Amino acid sequence: MSQNIIFYFNQLTDKLWFKPLIFCLLSIMGALVAELADGTFLTDIAPDIKYESLDDLLSTLSNSMLVIAIFAVGSMISAFAAASSTATPRSFKLVVADDVSQNALSIYIGSFIFSIVASVAFKNGYYGKAGHFILFLLTLAVFLLVIITFIRWVERISKLGRLEHTIMKIEDVTTKTFEKRIKIPRMGGSPIIERENKGIPIYGDEIGYILYLNMDRLQEVATQLKVIITLNCMPGTFVSPDRVVAYVVSAREEIAIDDKEKISKAFVIGKSRSYYADPRFGLIALSEIASRALSPGINDPGTAVSIINSYVRLFHLWFKKNDNGSSPDVKYTRIEVPEIEASDIFEDAFRPISRDGANNIEVMIRMQKALTSIYSFVPDEVKEVVFNRAKETFERAEIALDYPGDLELLKQYSLHLKAHLTPKKE
Repeated sequence: MSQNIIFYFNQLTDKLWFKPLIFCLLSIMGALVAELADGTFLTDIAPDIKYESLDDLLSTLSNSMLVIAIFAVGSMISAFAAASSTATPRSFKLVVADDVSQNALSIYIGSFIFSIVASVAFKNGYYGKAGHFILFLLTLAVFLLVIITFIRWVERISKLGRLEHTIMKIEDVTTKTFEKRIKIPRMGGSPIIERENKGIPIYGDEIGYILYLNMDRLQEVATQLKVIITLNCMPGTFVSPDRVVAYVVSAREEIAIDDKEKISKAFVIGKSRSYYADPRFGLIALSEIASRALSPGINDPGTAVSIINSYVRLFHLWFKKNDNGSSPDVKYTRIEVPEIEASDIFEDAFRPISRDGANNIEVMIRMQKALTSIYSFVPDEVKEVVFNRAKETFERAEIALDYPGDLELLKQYSLHLKAHLTPKKE
């Protein structure tokens, strides 16, 4: 499936109304399709279903499902509010997109629509003998589906909105984004070639964050114009009309305005960042949760420690891509894409925690232990970045810690004070 289709499909499925709409359409089809059994061999072998029993089943379903759907919406809204207030507002999208909750709400609403449509058709003589029997079986199946869904949903709603669950959701989606970028480095483009003249600048025509890059369109335009397009912005970058989003390397001194617009339209802009194409956004969201937990009003260092542990897992995944020395295939030969800088992702993850947790010895020790672990598995060219991050973290703690004993204890774990780990200067 095309990456463009996947992106827009993910945008749709994140909407709270999408799955309920699909289930409503399926429910209407299911209620009406039972009539197809009439006139088949089932007419002769299907048992007679009493009018009252089927009517009671449909009435029970219609009377209860709307109430449960309203209750489900209320519970989900409470969970959304809890996630935004206890974690970070940036987690709201992930909580809304929770599959179990969306499926539960969709099934409740779909069951209500099914019962209404089936009841109207049933009372107006739409079904024959076989149709009654199939409708009876469908109604029992809907009841069974509702019961199973309710049991699953009760278990999920008890976790939805809780801080631990929100952290897990953010880590999971960041892991998937990392895996996708590892599988397709530079989004399928070529490495950037340094040139004296960068090329013709292309400016953004909207204000907001880059959500997605339509690489197929960029490659098509670059092939038609016989040029090279060098990206200057990646998903997650905030752009405005004064920001250069790309450069066009061409033998010509200028390109047509229409062609510039085609290039700028390949940058899908939104008002807020998205997790699905932006590997750094998940790290930022986790660091926001840690900073909130370390605030004096909340004072929850355990959450910050938990997030530091998440970072070790995420960075191990990210740098594991360097284990195989094979060069990745380049799909978009006319698009040059910058790599994500190691210094940027370390800054996204660790700077807020080292700033806000500098006066907490437990957090600082865990930070130094985590950076030491990361130092052990990153490539040689990244070791100095980790070393400098550990050094900055220690210096912040050195200023903030009041008790001399805490500082002496921190020195035992500090990465930059371990002589055998110090990066060699050439």
